[in-house]
Amino acid sequence: MWFFASLIPATIWVVLGYFILFSSTKTKGQVQSFGQILAVWVFIIAALLPVMGAYATFSGFSFRETIMEPMHERMHPTEGSEETRPMPNR
Repeated sequence: MWFFASLIPATIWVVLGYFILFSSTKTKGQVQSFGQILAVWVFIIAALLPVMGAYATFSGFSFRETIMEPMHERMHPTEGSEETRPMPNR
């Protein structure tokens, strides 16, 4: 899932990189070389986003499961937990 979610920001970074690269071709001198270097860095960031998303997907890392696990345990307690024990009579 994280792989597919990482494609949206990666697409934005690629479009930004092409815009920077196109803009740098219209200039000369140091600004042109700075624009080309900046565009390469933006493309590297765009390439790393799906790689990180694939790693998060295939490693099973999910912050949602980490956040939802305590709530799930409260809603569906297992046998022997404090929620399944009968309340003491007072």
